[in-house]
Amino acid sequence: MHILRNILILLWRIWFYIVMGIPILIMFPVLLVLSSREEWYSQFFVVARLWAKIVLYGSGFLPKVTKEAEPDRKKSYMFVANHTSMTDIMLMLYAIKNPFVFVGKKELAKIPIFGFFYKRTCILVDRSSQRSRKEVFDRAQARLHDGTSICIFPEGGVPDDESVILDEFKDGAFRLAIDHQIPIVPLVFLDNKKRFSYTFFSGSPGIMRARVLKEVPTEGLTQEHKKELKEKTHTLILKKLEADLTI
Repeated sequence: MHILRNILILLWRIWFYIVMGIPILIMFPVLLVLSSREEWYSQFFVVARLWAKIVLYGSGFLPKVTKEAEPDRKKSYMFVANHTSMTDIMLMLYAIKNPFVFVGKKELAKIPIFGFFYKRTCILVDRSSQRSRKEVFDRAQARLHDGTSICIFPEGGVPDDESVILDEFKDGAFRLAIDHQIPIVPLVFLDNKKRFSYTFFSGSPGIMRARVLKEVPTEGLTQEHKKELKEKTHTLILKKLEADLTI
C-alpha cells in the first residue's frame, strides 16, 4: 500500500509540473509580448492570475480566500506571507487582484518554461550576495514609484525543518514599506505545507485556504520602527497559524 501511495503521489506531482508548463507554452507569444515592457505589466499580471487558477484547480487544489479587508486597487502595498510551498506563488496570485511584483530567490529561474518568465518579470535575489540585495532594493523602489505593489516572503525561503511553523523574518520587506510609506498586507497560507510541501513523496489535492489580514499601516514610521513593525507582522501571521493547529 505504501509503494502504491508513493507511485500515485509521483504521478500527481509530475502532473502538477505539466499543468504548470502547458498553459505557459500555449500563451507563450502573449506572455512574451506583455513581459517585454514594464508598462504592460498590469496586463501580464492578469494573464498570470489566470495561469495560477489553471494550475491550482488543474492540480486538484480548491482555493478558499477569506479577507478581513479588501486591498484598495488604487494603492500600492507590501504583500507578505508565510512560505512553505511552491504553490505559495499561485495562491498569492489567486488571492490578490492588485498588480504586484514578486521578490524571490534566483534559483526558481532554473525551472524549465516557468523560469523564463519568472526572471523576466520578478525581482531576483541572490541571498549570498550583498551586491544582489542592494540591486533588489533599487529595482523594488523603481517598481513602487511606478505604482506597482511588491510581494516578499519575509522568511527568506522555506525552512528546511518542516516542523517550524513560521521562521524569523528578514528586514527587507519592512525597510521598503517604511521607505515608501506603504501599508503591509499580511497573508496566511494555512494548507500549502500539507498540500504540496518540498518533501517529494507527500501532499494531496484538497482545500487550500488563504486569509488576507487587515493592512498594517506604516505612515509616519521611520527605520527606527522597523524591528517593531517586523515583529508585529510576524505575530499576526503566527497567531493565525497556531490557532488553526488547535482546531
